[in-house]
Amino acid sequence: MPEHLKALVVIVVLASAVFAIAEAPACAVACTSEDFKRRRNLWFGITLAAFLAHNFWIFIVVAAALLLLSARREPNALAMYFLVLFAVPAIGAEITGLGLIQHFFRIDYLRLLALAVLLPAFVSLRTQPDVEPFGRTLPDKLIAASIVLGFFLQLRTSFTDALRAGVFYSFIDIFLPYYVASRGVKNLQGFRDALMAFVIAALVLAAIGAFEFVRRWLLYFAVEDALGGQWDLALYLPREGYLRAQGSTGQPIVLGYVMVVAIGLLLFLRKSIPNRLAWGLGILLLMAGLVAALSRGPWVGAAAMFLIFVATGPSAGLRFAKIGLLGAIILPLLLASPAGRTIIDYLPFVGTVEAENITYRELLFNISIEVIKQNPLLGAADVMQLPVMQQLRQGGGIIDIVNTYLLVALVTGLVGLSLFAGFFIAVIVGIFQSMRNLPDRHDELYLLGQALLATLLGILVIIGTASGISFIPVIYYSVAGLGVAYARMLAPAKVAESAGDGALQPATMNIRT
Repeated sequence: MPEHLKALVVIVVLASAVFAIAEAPACAVACTSEDFKRRRNLWFGITLAAFLAHNFWIFIVVAAALLLLSARREPNALAMYFLVLFAVPAIGAEITGLGLIQHFFRIDYLRLLALAVLLPAFVSLRTQPDVEPFGRTLPDKLIAASIVLGFFLQLRTSFTDALRAGVFYSFIDIFLPYYVASRGVKNLQGFRDALMAFVIAALVLAAIGAFEFVRRWLLYFAVEDALGGQWDLALYLPREGYLRAQGSTGQPIVLGYVMVVAIGLLLFLRKSIPNRLAWGLGILLLMAGLVAALSRGPWVGAAAMFLIFVATGPSAGLRFAKIGLLGAIILPLLLASPAGRTIIDYLPFVGTVEAENITYRELLFNISIEVIKQNPLLGAADVMQLPVMQQLRQGGGIIDIVNTYLLVALVTGLVGLSLFAGFFIAVIVGIFQSMRNLPDRHDELYLLGQALLATLLGILVIIGTASGISFIPVIYYSVAGLGVAYARMLAPAKVAESAGDGALQPATMNIRT
C-alpha cells in the first residue's frame, strides 16, 4: 500500500476518535448535532479528496464543490471555516496566464477556503442592516491603510505584481478572515460556536502531531507527491534524536502556534463545557501537541499567554502566589532528576539544544536593523538580494526571516511596521476597555475577553520568532477580528440588542465604551 494511503488510514482513525469524544461537549454548548455532523463530514470529505484524488486540480474542484454545498446550510461561516482549516496542508499551484501573463495567481487550500467560505459570507454580511460598515473602527482603518500601502509598494516591482499581491492576495489572505471574524460573530453563542470549532480542529491536529512525534512519521509528507501540487514545507526536522511533529501545518513552529491559540480559546470554553473531564482531556491533548512540535517560540508564547490570562483574571495576586509556590516545589525536583535536566536543555534561553539557532537570530536582528536604517520609511523592494543579507543564507539556500516584525519592517519600512503593530494594539486596547466596563469579573463575557486578550498577546510573542508562513497570518487576523467583534458586541447599542436573545446578562446593560 502506498505511504499516503497508509497515512490516510491513521489520520481517519485519529480524527474519528477525536470527533467522537468532542461531539457531546460541542453539541451541549456550541452548535446543533446537525451542524456538528455536517462540519465533521465535510472535514472527512476534504481529507479523502486530498489523499485519493491523485491530481491537484481534481482535488480543488471536489473540495470547492463540498465547501460550497455545505456553506449553503451553514449558520456560522466562521465556525465552518475554522473546523476544516487544518484538514489538509496548504498545497498549491499556479493558475497559468494562458500566454497573456506568466500566471494569474497561486491557488492553495487556504485560498480555496477563503473563496468558497469567506467570500460568500462577506457578500452576505455586507447586505445585513445590523452589520457595521467596514472602515468605522480604528482597526478597520489601520488594516485598510496597510493593504493600500502594500499595493503601492508592490508597484516598485510591476503593476501586475501589485494587482496580484497588493490587491487580490491581500483581499483573500488578510481582509476576508478579518472581516468575517469581526462582523460574522454577533453574540456569545456565536463566539462559543466559532471558538469550539477552532479547538476541535486543533485537537485533531494535536492527535496527529502526537502520533507523528511518537512514531517518527510525518503523516502528510507523501500527500504532496500524490496530488502533484507544490508545498514548500514538510521536511523531516529532527531535534536531538526526536522528530518534530508538523501535522498539516508543514512546520513545527506553526503546529506549536496553533496549539497555543487553541489552548487560549479553550480557556474561555471551560465555563461552557459541562463535562470538566472532557475539558481537561482537551487541554492535555493540546499540550501534547505543543510538546510534540519541540518548538521553543510557541512555548514562550504559551507561558506569556498563561501569565496574561492569570493577571487579568479575578484574584490575580492569590493565583500568582499559588503558581509561585507550585514552581518552588517542582523546580528543585526537575533540577535533581535526569528527565528534568533534559527538559531544561530544550527550554529557550537556558537550554543547550541547538543553541546555534539563538546565534542565527542575533545575527538576523543585527543585519536587519542595519538594512532598516538604510531604508527606514518604506523598506526595500529587493531586500533579499542585498549583499549584506547573503550572510543569512542557510544550507538550503534560503534566507529565513524568523521574525514577522523584522520582515514587515524590511519590506514595508517603519511606516508599514507602525500600521501592522498599530492594528494589533488597537484591537488589544478595544478588548481591554470592553473588559474593564464589565461589572463582574466572574462573568462569561469577561472570561471571553480575558481569553481573547491573552491569546492575541501570546500570538504577538510567537510571531516574533516566526515568519508569516502557512496558517500563521490567517489565524492572527481571524483572532484580531474576533477581538473587534467582542468590542462591538459590548458597545451600548449592541448590548441592548443582544440581551434580548439571552446572549448577555442583565448586569451588562449599563456598559459604556
